[in-house]
Amino acid sequence: MTITTKMVKDLRDKTQAGMMDCKKALENTNGDMEKAIDLLRQKGLAVAAKRANRATSEGVVATYIHAGGKLGVMVELGCETDFVAKNDDFREFAKDIAMHIAATNPISINRDEVPADVVTREKDIFIQQALESGKPEAIIEKMVTGKIEKFLAEVALLEQKFVKNPDLSIQDLLNELIGKMGENISIKRFARFQVGVE
Repeated sequence: MTITTKMVKDLRDKTQAGMMDCKKALENTNGDMEKAIDLLRQKGLAVAAKRANRATSEGVVATYIHAGGKLGVMVELGCETDFVAKNDDFREFAKDIAMHIAATNPISINRDEVPADVVTREKDIFIQQALESGKPEAIIEKMVTGKIEKFLAEVALLEQKFVKNPDLSIQDLLNELIGKMGENISIKRFARFQVGVE
């Protein structure tokens, strides 16, 4: 199949990947746009995995203040070089993450950082709900495990679905940015402030 410049441009618009990467992805997938998108996302994952252990000592602190000034978020995003820290896409990503945190109120960056007492409390609630439903014990255990998994995915920032595009998780967006920028990028920490809420 002939890969046209319009196809390459359409794929670039959808993925923000480089022109040559888009062309190669389309060639490798016989012009199938969806498969090419998946291929580029996998490539982003591979780049992200390769760069994961590199130090991110540069970066930016981004803020988001919700309308009315009653809710605000600060997020620190790390990268390897000041060149990337000054990049518009990097800064836009940082702002998007701050806005996303304001909307979703995650507990931690990843599931390993969710406090054990929070997980235990949720597990106790789920067990009680399952017992009250009268289900057999073997099923209760599976139900509780499933609910804990769902809970962790909802409260861990990297696993949450992005509010602007629920087809992608925050981890997916981060991997795309790492692939595009060509260096390790990490969400280091965040703080969410809300008037009247401790």
